[in-house]
Amino acid sequence: MRTSRLEAFSDGVLAIIITIMVLELRPPDGDDLAALVRGSGAGLLTYLLSFLYVGIYWNNHHHMFHLVHRIGGGVLWANLGLLFCLSLFPFTTSWVEQTRFAQTPVLVYGVNLLAAGLAYVVLQTVIIRQQGADSPLREAVGSDVKGKVSAAVNLAGVLAALLIDRGGHLGAIIAMVCYGAVVVLWVVPDRRIDRVVRVLEARENAAAG
Repeated sequence: MRTSRLEAFSDGVLAIIITIMVLELRPPDGDDLAALVRGSGAGLLTYLLSFLYVGIYWNNHHHMFHLVHRIGGGVLWANLGLLFCLSLFPFTTSWVEQTRFAQTPVLVYGVNLLAAGLAYVVLQTVIIRQQGADSPLREAVGSDVKGKVSAAVNLAGVLAALLIDRGGHLGAIIAMVCYGAVVVLWVVPDRRIDRVVRVLEARENAAAG
């Protein structure tokens, strides 16, 4: 089957996830900047971080399916697994905000990030296996150093929240810095898939000519 319905469904789910997260934000009690920082600062920061994560997944998902023309049932289920992990973002984000970066919520948030990353890798792997030995997606992904570094940094954040300063907030702060570092890594445009798309288009144009 073609990918159009899967992409449309995924776009809709991601849009709903972002909407739910922004609806979780609570306005401050006061009417000045200090009240905003004091009452909603943590919520705005966690929302921004999760929004960027969702945006990165949407961007990568969109680019990945430029190299996919037909899909099977395995891809549908793997995509649902990714959407399930991402759909937990509003819950874990809200918990971090409401507890002001307490250790356990920050730990669970990191596990959620790791689960989403793993689900994306599973989806990517299922597509590559479906495409076969000459998979254009495999050519684009290569050794996926960026993905491996991201997983390692997020894992470091989870371990920091779990093991460092268990009675205080130092470990949680280190963890949130790690989670933010992954966003910085992926905000820089990733041109791997774009390059392969251009190569494939050039080959098709040459064959047609």
